Amino acid sequence: MSSETPHIHAEGEHEDTMTKGRIWKVFFILLGITVIEFIFALYLAPKYPAVHHIVNPIYIALTLLKAFYIVAFFMHLKFEKHALIYAITVPTLFIIGLILVLTNESHHWLHVIFGL
Repeated sequence: MSSETPHIHAEGEHEDTMTKGRIWKVFFILLGITVIEFIFALYLAPKYPAVHHIVNPIYIALTLLKAFYIVAFFMHLKFEKHALIYAITVPTLFIIGLILVLTNESHHWLHVIFGL
């Protein structure tokens, strides 16, 4: 008998782990997104107030992209099974949608009751 144990993997399965190179790559991606966010928030928005309707959605999209990278790589969800990912993301999306709907409804009732 040999002391070596064979590594048997399912078909299509490969080991994805966080190596130093991948950590640095994600770090520089997050750094780049943060620099772009700072440019939007500290330079473009104050200097050109007329572009707020363009800057705000871009800023929110960059923030969500950054949140994706943090959750996917540093919380290791990118390496989890799809069922676990869906079990976390789908309820979160429903909660965000509920918050948006309730926020819209609250503004409607403020207009109806208080005439604001």
